[in-house]
Amino acid sequence: MRDFLEFEKPLKDLEERIEKLLKSSSEKQSVPRLIRLLQTRLARQEQAIFGNLTPWQRTQIARHPQRPSVLHYLEHLCRDFVELHGDRTFGDDKAIVGGFATFRDRSICVIGHEKGCNVKDRVARNFGMPNPEGYRKALRLMRLAEKFKRPIVTFINTPGAYPGVGAEERGQARAIANNLFVMSRLTVPIVAVITGEGGSGGALALGVADRIVMLEHSIYSVISPEGCAAILWADAAKTQDAAAALKMTGAELQKAGLADDVIPEPPGGAHRDVTGTCHAVAHALHAHLTELTGMPVNALREDRDKKFRRMAALAEG
Repeated sequence: MRDFLEFEKPLKDLEERIEKLLKSSSEKQSVPRLIRLLQTRLARQEQAIFGNLTPWQRTQIARHPQRPSVLHYLEHLCRDFVELHGDRTFGDDKAIVGGFATFRDRSICVIGHEKGCNVKDRVARNFGMPNPEGYRKALRLMRLAEKFKRPIVTFINTPGAYPGVGAEERGQARAIANNLFVMSRLTVPIVAVITGEGGSGGALALGVADRIVMLEHSIYSVISPEGCAAILWADAAKTQDAAAALKMTGAELQKAGLADDVIPEPPGGAHRDVTGTCHAVAHALHAHLTELTGMPVNALREDRDKKFRRMAALAEG
């Protein structure tokens, strides 16, 4: 049973009616015709809803609790995954999963945010909000990848870095800053895939990449719509306006030159067809890694530097 978002409620009744009829033992000849009629109505309703999503509705899809996580992508995309733990300083942060794996006969380093798949797991993984030790673990893995000349793939899905007192005491800002600096100078290809919610520095700490790939309904922003509404208007009712003003969806960021590729999702979002979504991500990853792997190191780092300097350019007038 899947969870329905508020704006998806018109679909819930239709899907439940279709499911009930499919399980029915009725031998009436009218049942198959009624099922076809309801399925046609459902398809039209889905087109009407998902063909005209607002930025706030896309944000809700990006945050959907059933959206595939980095562990789903590892299961479908990679084999021989060996997870590595700890930052060699404080402990192991379960909000960051990382290690080495084989992707289409290519050995890669994989690092990603993990929100968890149930309540107990979400609590254990701090709802995908890393502490400094999580970012230091990620940095340790990146340096290992560089040492052994392995491309790096990051999967980004976090509301942001954990803002707790303990995290600040252990150097949250410094840990993120170190990641930004080191990633900008790494000598191996880096592809960042934003699979859900890319929030603030917590996302950017894994996002300094040669290619930034976004799923269609993912978001990437310096602040959440709720936070933006609170700061600019001091009014939670302005959240939807903030979501539109932030221009944080894949299509908008690709148009602005901040995202390099946007991967289409099945109607309703990635959680409606995890296997299909993973295949689409695999195809995009393979194309980008193939292109980047053949580049000389100097050209790779120079292009990465230019890429992020272009992001900071301001238009006059």
